[in-house]
Amino acid sequence: MLRSAGVSDLAESQGGLPLLQFFARARDNWLTTFPEAAYRLPIVEQRFLWRRSYLLSDPAGIKHVLLDNAANYAKTAIARALLEPGLGKGLITMEGETWRQRRRALAPSFDHQSLLDYAPIIGDVAEKLGERWAERAGAVVEMNHEMMATTLRVISRTMLSSDTEAMIDLVGNAVRRYQGGLRPSLLDFLGLPDWVPRPGRKRVAEGALGEFNRAIAGLIDAHRRAPGERQDFLSRLLAARIEETGEGFSDREIRDHLVTILMAGHETTSVALSWVWYLLSQHPADEAKLHAELDTVLGGRTPRQEDMARLPYTRMVIEEAMRLYPPAHTMSRAALGRDEICGQRIARGTIVFIVPWILHRHHSLWQRPEEFDPERFRPEAAQSRSRFAYIPFGAGPRICIGAAFAMMEIMIVLATLAQRFRPRLVAGHKVEPFGMITLRMRHGLRMTLEPR
Repeated sequence: MLRSAGVSDLAESQGGLPLLQFFARARDNWLTTFPEAAYRLPIVEQRFLWRRSYLLSDPAGIKHVLLDNAANYAKTAIARALLEPGLGKGLITMEGETWRQRRRALAPSFDHQSLLDYAPIIGDVAEKLGERWAERAGAVVEMNHEMMATTLRVISRTMLSSDTEAMIDLVGNAVRRYQGGLRPSLLDFLGLPDWVPRPGRKRVAEGALGEFNRAIAGLIDAHRRAPGERQDFLSRLLAARIEETGEGFSDREIRDHLVTILMAGHETTSVALSWVWYLLSQHPADEAKLHAELDTVLGGRTPRQEDMARLPYTRMVIEEAMRLYPPAHTMSRAALGRDEICGQRIARGTIVFIVPWILHRHHSLWQRPEEFDPERFRPEAAQSRSRFAYIPFGAGPRICIGAAFAMMEIMIVLATLAQRFRPRLVAGHKVEPFGMITLRMRHGLRMTLEPR
């Protein structure tokens, strides 16, 4: 049985934490702030001085917030505080009609034809990694770093037509420094307005992203000077037009949308892949089923986009990994007007937390929720669950625009490498889930590259 060591044992059994204790835990590891009751009840109230919030784990309530009454719920100030200094006004941070217009303009970059164009690039990146691993068979690697570099190469080539080591290092370092340095402040938790200074936030963002922003500006300029030469995401972004006005995006908007895709896209995918490798190393019977499917369907070759439907168990393994360890572990929404959820009156300004980490482990929704069991995602089992009981990519109109791309990327990378290697966790290495902006591993993931 798989346990969330270092997390559930730190959460209180009932009720909330004192404000300062909650704040200290939230800055260190957000996952340790949740009361045990949240894993069993549909909705749990939390109070911080004059502020009230709710942890919502009821699928019908989640559907209400994310779909049926989505117009009444906006990104919270805390979410904006963590994301906007780096991502700017991209799809993740935009709201209202502006967001809807930009979403429609960007959607063609992630349609079926785009996935067909991107798949060979993903396969090539995975093949080259397999070749490098073959030269290091038996060596110990930091799997988090391996997956981060891999998804950076994928995102750099598909989005920018560039996979130079300098760009990969630049993006990787920017994400690491940004996640490591930016934390919510007590002022955010107390709901003080944005004009109250948050010391250090601007400095962290500029220090982490300054060089990165200059490199992105150079790439935008190079693409503008040579239109039509590339068929990557940046070229499509430059050519995109807002349907309602016929206008293109400003340079600032292009930067923000591009950075959103680069940073959010590669980060969440690499995190998901790392958790998949860890779980497979701990469950050899499930790993053997995966290998059997890959050997039968692919026979040693690199998968293509059309192979995705022929690899159901591979997908099930990934879906179960993202159930236990959802890369985007927490969503938050602020009520713009009064409402009611699960019998609770929601006042204007109330924050509703929808936490996939809790939802995917909720005792009323999942049997043996702490166990790794890919069979949960067989079609007949999935059909019996609410669509809103499992939301690794979000749900409703704001579901991740790159969800299909991300799933295809994870499947191709996993299928390519798992045909040749059986990575094993280094004995004694501690794996601890660490809730930052994404769900990372506090101590990394040291694994031995064992050939099959």
